[in-house]
Amino acid sequence: MTAVSIWWGRLPRDTRDSFFLLGVITAVIAPHADHLPWWSTALTTLVLGWRAALAARQRPLPSRWWLLVVIAIYTGLTWLTYRTVIGREAGITLLVMLMALKTLELRARRDAFVVFFLGFFLVLTQFLYSQSLLTAVWSLVSLWGLLAAVVLAQMPSTEVQGVPPIGIAARRAAGTTALGLPIMVLLFVLFPRIAPLWGVPTEAIGKTGLSNQLEFGAMNEIANDDSIAMRLKFDGPPPPPDQRYFRGPVLTRFDGKTWRAPDARSSQSWLRGRDDLATTGVALRYEMTLEPLRIPVLPLLEMSPGGAGSELALTDLTLVRGPELQWLSPRPITERLRFNTSAHLAWRAGERRNRLQLAPDLELPAGANPRTRAWAAALAAQPRFAGLAPGPRAQSLAAALLAHVRSEDFTYTLTPGRYGTESPHVIDEFWLDRRLGFCEHFASAFVVLMRAMDVPARIVTGFQGWDTEPQDGYYVVRNANAHAWAEYWVEGLGWIRSDPTAAVAPNRVIQGLALRPEPGVLGQINPTLWRAVRNGWETLNNRWQQLVLNYSRQNQFDLLKKLGFERPDWTALGQALAGVILVLAVGGAAWIRWSSRPHDAWSRQRARILARLGRSGVALPSHESPAAWAHSLRRQLGQKAEPAAQWLERLERSRYAADAPTPAWGEFVRATRLLGG
Repeated sequence: MTAVSIWWGRLPRDTRDSFFLLGVITAVIAPHADHLPWWSTALTTLVLGWRAALAARQRPLPSRWWLLVVIAIYTGLTWLTYRTVIGREAGITLLVMLMALKTLELRARRDAFVVFFLGFFLVLTQFLYSQSLLTAVWSLVSLWGLLAAVVLAQMPSTEVQGVPPIGIAARRAAGTTALGLPIMVLLFVLFPRIAPLWGVPTEAIGKTGLSNQLEFGAMNEIANDDSIAMRLKFDGPPPPPDQRYFRGPVLTRFDGKTWRAPDARSSQSWLRGRDDLATTGVALRYEMTLEPLRIPVLPLLEMSPGGAGSELALTDLTLVRGPELQWLSPRPITERLRFNTSAHLAWRAGERRNRLQLAPDLELPAGANPRTRAWAAALAAQPRFAGLAPGPRAQSLAAALLAHVRSEDFTYTLTPGRYGTESPHVIDEFWLDRRLGFCEHFASAFVVLMRAMDVPARIVTGFQGWDTEPQDGYYVVRNANAHAWAEYWVEGLGWIRSDPTAAVAPNRVIQGLALRPEPGVLGQINPTLWRAVRNGWETLNNRWQQLVLNYSRQNQFDLLKKLGFERPDWTALGQALAGVILVLAVGGAAWIRWSSRPHDAWSRQRARILARLGRSGVALPSHESPAAWAHSLRRQLGQKAEPAAQWLERLERSRYAADAPTPAWGEFVRATRLLGG
């Protein structure tokens, strides 16, 4: 035995049980520390530490006045933080406070049960923020701890056994949890999935880094985010690396530093027009599993079919194709989506736009970036571009800009430093002075320069590329693959994609590899092991998402088909669920009846004797021995009970004496007939 186990075994029961309960409460509250205010975590830790100190010293609990003071402080800070005391964030903050403070008034069993039930509820609220495999495992362990604490609170101390061990309570709680798991699985499989009941609440999870605006430096954090954004599985070979673009928000409005999406509510929105789309070649079909987003745009592989204004129907969500051929959702995408779609690698868009519709794609803020505009004017005035038709001239100017990026000392880096600290002209500072940046800097400068040379241009954001090795059959696109590129308009051809990042960092675009920061400690010591561990965990997490989180009502209907339902619908699903509940109820009742009956031979023999005597009109206590029954028979019935009494005495001797024979049952039947049976 270790010193810790010896010390633990010598603790008084109240102290030991309090420590155990506080440990379980800490496990329940810990996942919430990531999204609760720092002061909430600090105060909760202080209160739990206070309770542990009182338990260790066996000191009395504080008066309720102290608790009222803490409640007032907690509620006031909650109001100052959220400007409300209701809602998800404020409500969970107050629930954590109530659970911590309730430990300071555990004066009766009723108080303990309040703590237990608050704990069960807080375990459930963890899924409002994450439904990952790790969250599910942690919640199951927390549930086990709470059930063990409930069992421990019901176990009395005895003089023979002393203080009840926590291990026994934990085993009983594990058995109870194991009994409930099959029921939980059946309800998960058959309970109707009715939206939005099964959706993840808004702002619960997911950060892709895409938004309806782009500011210098805003995508730095995204490039450092190595979490998974989507998974893809193709019916055939995947597209080549330079065609792995996923179209997200299209940004056209520029104020000198920030790019924004067009305002559909603007009085001039009618000027935008709509891009026509023409696709050629065989469609590339694929399956996508998209992690939750915070924006109402669905990034699909370019170019997905469907003209501006067309609809794309997914489960419980219908998207509309925007004027710039991005897929717009009526609400931010806050749930994980899994669907099949297609793309055409050969396409043309916006060929029939007129100059009036292209005017917003030529606008630049007055007075912004004057040196860059002068540089662009000097380039456009060179003789080599004179006399060219508008279409070839636009393509030649774009090629000249890319050649300039390749030939000059531009550097692609995740740490370019802040732009605009000394001058508001960020494009001037990037293009002519520092020349350090990543995709958003190069795309922004390219579009500004093209507009300055009277060529319509805009920015497209989304994702580009994926991991070289698939995981579990899926290609993984990470948030580190978030990207920004440019489109410029050519008469007779429409919008042409141009990615200036490829001119300075070909590995980022040509090979589809995201530029990532230096790995952590384990990645530096053993990069191969780190990748293996990361890929193994992501593969396991993908299985969890595909089999559990993506289990939808369509999966339920497919299961009903396998069970024999010809036309599965909500009625059939309800019938199947009702049948399962009926089977469980009948099985539970049968098990209770079976468990209440005696199962060993001696108990069954005693039950038969009492039943036989009952039919003869004699009722005897079930807890007495056969000798005591014989004495009661003689006292109640006199001489006619003597044969039955003697049989009972012989039965007791056969039970406890070494060589005594067992009396025949027929003798007892004949003896009870004399009693009137």
